[in-house]
Amino acid sequence: MNEEIRRLVLGRGARGVVARCRDFTLDALTTWQWIPRLSGRGRPAADGQYGEERDDEESHRAEVAEDVLLMVSELVSNACVHAGGPSELVLRRTAERLRVEVGDGSPEHPRRRTAADPALPGGHGLLVVERLARDWGWEPRPDGTGKTVWAEVPSPLPRQQR
Repeated sequence: MNEEIRRLVLGRGARGVVARCRDFTLDALTTWQWIPRLSGRGRPAADGQYGEERDDEESHRAEVAEDVLLMVSELVSNACVHAGGPSELVLRRTAERLRVEVGDGSPEHPRRRTAADPALPGGHGLLVVERLARDWGWEPRPDGTGKTVWAEVPSPLPRQQR
């Protein structure tokens, strides 16, 4: 299985880490052609932008890209709130899937919290990841310095483009 890996090493307590990780992921998704074209704001273009209709395949790729960016935001935010911040973001792409990994220095495994009121903010991150990902989980880091939380999504590219 041919795998391409992109790694972003992060410093503890870095400001703007969520935006930095999203930008890193957006760049990778664009390079890998998961995003058909970009709007002026650096986001997947909306349907009908520039007077053009998007086909179903382009719309699907843009939706998957938005889901991946949201998962990255949630996983990195969880590392910031519960684990002292992320130490790295790793993107592993194969023809069949993308695996997003966020490493941190805490040995505590992630737990989906039940919020008292679903309408209130907070406590929904892993539920969002669970709904968007094909699979997700965590594993202790081999050197014993924390854990890696990961999520996977299938590739949105047609088989001939993988």
